[in-house]
Amino acid sequence: MVSPSHLRRLGRTDIHVSPVAMGTWPLAGISSINVTDEASIATLQAAVDAGINFFDTAYVYGYTGESERLMARALGRRRKEIVIASKGGLEWGPDKKQVRNGRPETIKRHCEESLKRLGTDVIDLYYLHAPDVNTPLAESAGAFRELLDAGKIRAVGVSNFEQVTQFEEFSAVCPISADQPPYNMLQREIETTTLPWCRANGVSVMPYWPLMKGLLAGKLPRNHQFDPNDKRLTYPLFQGEEWQKNQDFLDSIRPIAEESGKTVAQLAIAWVIQRPGITSALCGAKRPEQIRETAVAMDWTFTPDQLARIDHAITERGPVKAR
Repeated sequence: MVSPSHLRRLGRTDIHVSPVAMGTWPLAGISSINVTDEASIATLQAAVDAGINFFDTAYVYGYTGESERLMARALGRRRKEIVIASKGGLEWGPDKKQVRNGRPETIKRHCEESLKRLGTDVIDLYYLHAPDVNTPLAESAGAFRELLDAGKIRAVGVSNFEQVTQFEEFSAVCPISADQPPYNMLQREIETTTLPWCRANGVSVMPYWPLMKGLLAGKLPRNHQFDPNDKRLTYPLFQGEEWQKNQDFLDSIRPIAEESGKTVAQLAIAWVIQRPGITSALCGAKRPEQIRETAVAMDWTFTPDQLARIDHAITERGPVKAR
């Protein structure tokens, strides 16, 4: 179990979460291969045993909510031990492509369905998964405010907001407790855009992609041959010159991890959760050993020398072409 002293406050709420959260997108089996219910359930249970109390899912994590259903099966009996975050406002179209839908009636329907899938009376943190250009943010926020007032959710979050004006429009109608953007050692755009606003307004930042879809785990060799069904092949950072630059970066930080008896993945995650303004990092996993390794990052504090060496490596790598 996680030590109470390690837990961090979620926004200005009375909810406290572990610095590492388990992201359950891999359990959906849509972009990950070799996913089984047995391994997924074992991974969720291993996360709690390793000191993680924060679990992140979404309405679209699976074509029929597979991740939420697996969470209910694996953690239903431990509901009082965990904090559940889910997201609405994104759904699957008939062509199995994701569609943004932030209409109030959709938000409320997604929440009700997620509550049933999760087998719970309340979702601790509920996000708008992404802004919908066809629905004013104030209208989407109104639905979240209704859910909050009705006691169906305990706190409200937003995800994939890229402009401060979006936060201001939403928060004028409904208080925001958390933000979920992409962020890692090589993708740091939020440091000069939305992160300062969140810090000034008491909003927790819960980044996804701390390992850049597994790249920063440091386990893929330069000559790695991706499975043709692996959707990471669609991202520039896994191709050509970008791939080689990323491998050079990993070679530069690997000694820092090895000197401390840690892995590159633990270094990458520890770096994120030690950044100012970051409350918890979302780390995906589909096998127990993956989440156990990840959890160790919560207990590692860098020395000034280690931080300086990491900063130098990041500067040498330069900006990435991520999408």
